[in-house]
Amino acid sequence: MPDSPSSKPVKHTPFAESQHNVGLRVIAIYKAIKTVGLILIAIAAFRLDQQQNFERLVHWLEHLSLTDSSSLRWKLVSILQALGPSKFVAIGIVALVYAAIFATEGIGLWLRKHWAEWFTVIATGSLIPLELYEVLERFNWIKLAVLVANIAIVIYLVRIAMQPRAPKVSAEVSH
Repeated sequence: MPDSPSSKPVKHTPFAESQHNVGLRVIAIYKAIKTVGLILIAIAAFRLDQQQNFERLVHWLEHLSLTDSSSLRWKLVSILQALGPSKFVAIGIVALVYAAIFATEGIGLWLRKHWAEWFTVIATGSLIPLELYEVLERFNWIKLAVLVANIAIVIYLVRIAMQPRAPKVSAEVSH
């Protein structure tokens, strides 16, 4: 009885492999950009923990002369004053924790580690409900773009992670 098309093993062509490498590299770079952004946020947050830096920022925002963004500026000033400088340590720590997660995902994907594909699916997928809520609650195009990008990443990585892998060749030493 001839083999059915579904029973034949999947052959990985060099072209398909290179496409997967490119896709994983793009996602890894995306994670690296997010990592760097979160590290910068953490540095800023830790600097705002110091009372004089916090007061300097609030003073600067209060005296900034931008007519187009006046309401946004005053909202930011009121948020900063409500938080106070002591809350920025927690913000910095949370930003560093997320940066570590994104860095782990990015490095693992760059190195084509199978565990990184699933780790990224779980980590990214777990945030999709919150991102969806944010888009529905306070819509803006950046939030929507991030949501769509993260959904695409999860779908792409699940497809790659579920593909059969070539068995690893072990280097045995014979005496």
